[in-house]
Amino acid sequence: MSLERTSRYMSLILRHKPEVIGIQLDEHGWANVEELIAGIAKTQEFNRDILELIVRTDEKQRYSFNEDGTLIRANQGHSIPVDVELKEMQPPETLWHGTGEKYVASIDQQGLNPRTRLYVHLSKDRETAKKVGQRHGKPVLYLVKAEEMYNDGYRFYRSENGVWLTKEVPVKYLERKSK
Repeated sequence: MSLERTSRYMSLILRHKPEVIGIQLDEHGWANVEELIAGIAKTQEFNRDILELIVRTDEKQRYSFNEDGTLIRANQGHSIPVDVELKEMQPPETLWHGTGEKYVASIDQQGLNPRTRLYVHLSKDRETAKKVGQRHGKPVLYLVKAEEMYNDGYRFYRSENGVWLTKEVPVKYLERKSK
């Protein structure tokens, strides 16, 4: 059993397709832990200990339990409409977005859009954005003028794991940077 592969499968279920194991998420993205365990255990070795290990050791802190541990959800990155109860926050002066070289022409023309997700994901520092960009090929970094956007009326949220989220980033707030 690969924890990484199981974590990716959980991510698919909790962010995009809960129906693949026959469960439903509530309006806030929460899934019943026992139903999740039972659904995943139909195809691979999976139990509460493995689930807790994945949540505890996930370097991106993708998942959260509710207070009594009966529910679990992905912290962000959903493509299905859920309200993960993000609190609006004033962002720092600048944030970062890492992407692959193949997306540069589109971003330079249209800005950042969430595409299949509910929000655009932004990083608090250059190094994190670079790691994100590397997952998409040769990385390209954009500096986001977040404070200026906020002052112009755009809303920002910070997820449980520190990822900054917003609905879009128009071109005028982006500055392409060399790695």
